[in-house]
Amino acid sequence: MATTQTPAEEVVEPNSEETEFVFFSGKGGVGKSTVSCATATWLADNDYETLLVTTDPAPNLSDIFEQDIGHEVTTIDDIDNLSAIEIDPDTAAEEYRQETIEPMRQLLDDEQIETVEEQLNSPCVEEIAAFDNFVDFMDSPEYDVVVFDTAPTGHTIRLMELPSDWNAELEKGGSTCIGPAASMEDKKAQYERAIDTLQNEQRTTFAFVGKPEDSSLEEIERSASDLGELGIESQFLVINGYLPESVCEDPFFEGKREDEQAVIERAQTEFDADAMATYPLQPGEIAGLELLSDVGGVIYDGNEPTVDVGAATDVDSGHSVDIDTLADPESVADQLQPGDGTRYLFFTGKGGVGKSTVAATSATKLAEAGYETLVVTTDPAAHLEDIFGETVGHEPTSVSQSNLDAARIDQEKALEEYRTQVLDHVHEMYEDKDDTELDVEAAIANVEEELESPCAEEMAALEKFVSYFQKDGYDIVVFDTAPTGHTLRLLELPSDWKGFMDLGSLTKGAAPAKGDQYDEVIETMQDPDRSSFAFVMYPEFTPMMEAYRAAEDLKDQVGIETAFVVANYLLPEEYGDNAFFANRRAQQEKYLGEIKDNFETPMMLAPLRRDEPVGLDELRAFGDEITGLSELTKKQEVRMS
Repeated sequence: MATTQTPAEEVVEPNSEETEFVFFSGKGGVGKSTVSCATATWLADNDYETLLVTTDPAPNLSDIFEQDIGHEVTTIDDIDNLSAIEIDPDTAAEEYRQETIEPMRQLLDDEQIETVEEQLNSPCVEEIAAFDNFVDFMDSPEYDVVVFDTAPTGHTIRLMELPSDWNAELEKGGSTCIGPAASMEDKKAQYERAIDTLQNEQRTTFAFVGKPEDSSLEEIERSASDLGELGIESQFLVINGYLPESVCEDPFFEGKREDEQAVIERAQTEFDADAMATYPLQPGEIAGLELLSDVGGVIYDGNEPTVDVGAATDVDSGHSVDIDTLADPESVADQLQPGDGTRYLFFTGKGGVGKSTVAATSATKLAEAGYETLVVTTDPAAHLEDIFGETVGHEPTSVSQSNLDAARIDQEKALEEYRTQVLDHVHEMYEDKDDTELDVEAAIANVEEELESPCAEEMAALEKFVSYFQKDGYDIVVFDTAPTGHTLRLLELPSDWKGFMDLGSLTKGAAPAKGDQYDEVIETMQDPDRSSFAFVMYPEFTPMMEAYRAAEDLKDQVGIETAFVVANYLLPEEYGDNAFFANRRAQQEKYLGEIKDNFETPMMLAPLRRDEPVGLDELRAFGDEITGLSELTKKQEVRMS
């Protein structure tokens, strides 16, 4: 049974003379920035000198406070004691690279510098750069409390613990997946102090923000467990965006509200946090000091929430579009179907946007249209089993529909397979070596340590993912949760395979022979005639901007263009006949227009449902409602006639 008796204000208020820290974590689009801003505002209003920091790649502090903020600490207008900064991840990463390389330029030759620069292009460095900024602000005695919007993940913190024996690594002149060890020696004490602070419950509060959905709560529980293993306990849970009872006037939304309340009750009884709070969905986006004060008052002072439904003209509709004009079913269908050879479909997006359901629905309809189809998930939550209502294993297994197989990459099995592969290769490399200058045992120990890195988990999943490009007999392979630009860039390092052990890097698998195979896979993914990448989002600011940033990263770093986008959870016209939902629809239309402008690709449109589809019959019915999927059967009928 969870303990939720502690008042929320007690877990965020400072209780010592030292600076204290509040970290808010959660997936994009759950209201994490809103809750962070409201918390910082509430603390400042209670006379605590407060700094608000975000490393969110799609920052919206400026929109929430209705003033420019940016990459420098900025005083917030009309609130005493409050400052804020939006750390730009790209700028931070470049600053980190330059700080690392500059001291080496007098010591290393051009070839060695080039090797270091290549290593510092690792996507892991971006996480370390963000953590570096966290560390800087964790030495800020001028503030009573620092509120972080977007906390370091367990992934990042585990990176900071590598290598565990810094001095031994330095003596070897070695290297890690986050850069040359020598370049990080001066950071050693700072990082260790930061991690000690994160693990100190007297100085640090770790809070999660989520939606009132089972999948959102499950992701939070998984993240909290990962952090718990690192000695960081989560003390606070905020469930944000539940439907207000007063606006649910028909069976559709009444049922949605009942489901949400059941999730909230489950969170109260099952989630192990000291405090929990909830806040309702508003008719529009939360911005301005009045609404922030309402959020803070509800969460920390126990006030009743204010839901001012207003009129249906509250949302600026200057960018609104007619949803029907966005639909282009034939273009979407063309991106789904194979030409010559197997077609690979990738559905990607942040947690909670419905990509597993969209991927499973698409696979079901493609199989129904006569294509031999395999759907694969790399999602650790394994939603495919729940969606199909059938067992889905580590290797492809048939589900109860002709032409359709499914598989779930088991992260633990994939990692064990990968570890064995890498260590076998390392032992082969050093077998019968007579090089007395080489400490073979130390080299092997270095690799074993790096196999504890989260980068190894990504590579293991990617290794398994690559194997599906060699599966014969399928017209279409559908991937739920495609590799990100971050993961694909790991494949490209180092370009010189002979540097594998010298760099201490796991970035190209276990054997140089894999190089050609990886290159072929990336070439296939870059070929629009063979592969289609689709970003799934719902039409709100943060999911849209995070998807856009990820799409730009894929294009710039890996050369993969987005084929189409999926706009999910569109409010149905036939339900919610009141000003509250009229405002929400107007907001969705506004962002649909921005999605169209940003991506300039065909759009698959998927409606909000009373319940997520479960089982093949419901998936087929849902497929008939999604733009482009009903076209598949028609095309197949023409093809067969």
